[in-house]
Parts: sequence; structure tokens; C-alpha cells
Amino acid sequence: MARIKGGMNAKKKHNRVLKLAKGYRGARSKQYRTAKQSVMRALTSSYAGRKERKRQFRQLWIARINAAARMNDLSYSKFMHGLKLAEIDINRKMLAEMAVNDAEGFTALCEIAKEKIA
Repeated sequence: MARIKGGMNAKKKHNRVLKLAKGYRGARSKQYRTAKQSVMRALTSSYAGRKERKRQFRQLWIARINAAARMNDLSYSKFMHGLKLAEIDINRKMLAEMAVNDAEGFTALCEIAKEKIA
């Protein structure tokens, strides 16, 4: 049986990594070894970044809700507690959207929360 050399497979593997490293600066996009290290690190960071993005959005929504609630003389925690007592289940994403785009509706929610707290 004839011997098959591995050059084709190695070249394919190298090209796959180099394609992922396209746009990197200097040797990171040209040399296989440094490109492989950079790509491995980038893929790890992108995985972690997808998890972190969810945390960052939640932080943003809470900051917006807090700012709007304070304009209606409530803190964030008291506002959320009042909504829970009133059995109003609206997620933070929608509350933040209301705080930015529907001030009247958000004010109505604040009034309901104030009544339930008092």
C-alpha cells in the first residue's frame, strides 16, 4: 500500500486557522503558530464575551429604570418591590424600554408601585 503524506491535511488545517486570523496585525495573521495562539485566545474571549454581554445589558436596563424611577420619587429597589406587591410581571428589558420611550406609562407604573408600598 502506498504511503500518503500529510501535507494536504496540514495545509488545510493551517489555512483554516489563518482564515480565522484574517485582520490580525503582523505575524498574528501570517505565521501559523502565532496565528493559532491568537485565534485560540480570541475564541475563548468571544465565548466569555457572549456571557458578559448579558450581564452588561441587565446593568444598563437597571440603570435606566433607576433613573426613571428616581424622577418619580422612588428608588429602583422600592419601585421593583412595589411592582412585585402589585403582581405586575414586566421584565427589566421592557421596563427600561418604557422608561426611555413611554414616560407616561412608566409614571403610571410608579404610581401603582407607590400605592402598594404605602
